[in-house]
Amino acid sequence: MAHVQTDYINRVTRLPLWIHPQKGSIWPGLVLSAAIAALAFGLRIIPGIGVLSPLIIAILIGMAFRNLIGTPAIAKPGVTFSLKRVLRAGIVLLGLQLTAQQVIEVGGVGLALIIATLVATFAFTTWLGRALRIDAGLTQLIAAGSSICGASAVIATNTVTRARDEDVAYAVACVTIFGSLSMVLMPLVGGAMNMGPHAFGLWTGASIHEVAQVVAAAYARGTEAGEFGTIAKLTRVMMLAPMVLMLGAAAARRMRKQGGTSERTAPPMPWFVLGFVAMVGLASTGWMPDVTEPFTTGTTQFLLATALAAMGLETDMRKLAAEGVRPALLGAGAWVFVSLFSLGLVLLLA
Repeated sequence: MAHVQTDYINRVTRLPLWIHPQKGSIWPGLVLSAAIAALAFGLRIIPGIGVLSPLIIAILIGMAFRNLIGTPAIAKPGVTFSLKRVLRAGIVLLGLQLTAQQVIEVGGVGLALIIATLVATFAFTTWLGRALRIDAGLTQLIAAGSSICGASAVIATNTVTRARDEDVAYAVACVTIFGSLSMVLMPLVGGAMNMGPHAFGLWTGASIHEVAQVVAAAYARGTEAGEFGTIAKLTRVMMLAPMVLMLGAAAARRMRKQGGTSERTAPPMPWFVLGFVAMVGLASTGWMPDVTEPFTTGTTQFLLATALAAMGLETDMRKLAAEGVRPALLGAGAWVFVSLFSLGLVLLLA
């Protein structure tokens, strides 16, 4: 009998964490994170909340749970799993929402404007972060979220910057607040300036942080503006892959300098980015049936919301408050810059 028990214990300890029947199972944390993500989607039926991305709602609920109730110790492995594996799966599937044909629709001038805005915003935010003496990791997260695609860019960039969870939460909060301000203010400014649908759509797509915020703002000025704004924004999202790869290469160079020339340091290669690019290529072939689009889009959003819920479950508000007001000033500066810089280019070129 003792031999049987010993054999069972030996076999159990060799099982992967995800099916381990004892402490270390990912299921409690994974189920908790997924439940919060599901709640985030459900809450969007409430008037006024539907304008927010489920990703934003998920991290807010997760943060509230963490700081009011506390994340159970048994959930830790699953929360970590959601922050890594689930997150990367969501970013890979995000590529199915983009096609090379959409870039063509934007046109050469529109594409150049989007790239110029992205690069200038990232460079300006990085400079301002240094001037404000803000940690480089947090600065890069705010720069990526402001210049590319909001929360998705923040969490993707963190795979190479490896900042603290509190920094990620702060960056997500910045892009949420200032992107929401753009969503409300830009239709008013566009109307006051009598901007055409093409120009207004390009402006919103090149400057507003989240896809959902772009859709809400652009469609406020009509269907044509809404469609073009969405295409311009998705083209901007496509820049996520090269940006993460460049940040990974820069991080590798810093690691090599810190370790000396004799030490070999493996670059933090974000392999999931290659999956993202592959999905863009697949979507561009037209082989994906249109009937699958709602499923793939919904699955992508749910996976990313689950990852952000997990991020919220790891975020201590006391540490977040300790960051002070300077990161908020950085987020505000990045928002003002991307809005005015892109507007100037649109008025000049579009």
